[in-house]
This record gives sequence, structure tokens and C-alpha cells, in this order.
Amino acid sequence: MATYVYETIPQSADEKPERFEIQQSMKDDALTAHPETGKPIKRVIVGGYGFSIGGNAPTPSSGGHSCGGGGCGCHN
Repeated sequence: MATYVYETIPQSADEKPERFEIQQSMKDDALTAHPETGKPIKRVIVGGYGFSIGGNAPTPSSGGHSCGGGGCGCHN
């Protein structure tokens, strides 16, 4: 199960959006209404947390895959 962030869609100028989290399967469609209030909502894309890979993963300076050695121009 993944945790998704949703936000209510204000229906008037004085209403502020409300953010909340819902656990859903990645196979589930995005919700369109708040499960408790029925207000219209949208899924929000937010930055996540990184993770580390142990073992012999290539580093940017090792010439491995992706940006290895600065070949893509992102390390100039």
C-alpha cells in the first residue's frame, strides 16, 4: 500500500484547500471526492524521501550507467 497526498478543491474564494493522506494500492484510481465529506479533491504530487542502495552501485564518478563521468552534461 502506498500513501498518497490529496487536497480539497476550494469551491469559493474564501475557502482554503485542506491536505490529507490516504493509503491506497498503486493499482487504485485516484480519488475524486473526500471519503468523509464528499468535497471534490485532487491527488497532489509531493517530493519524496531518497533511499540508499548498498553494494556495488555505480557512483557518478565511476563511469557507470546514467550520468557516470559527467557524460550527460549535468556535472559540468
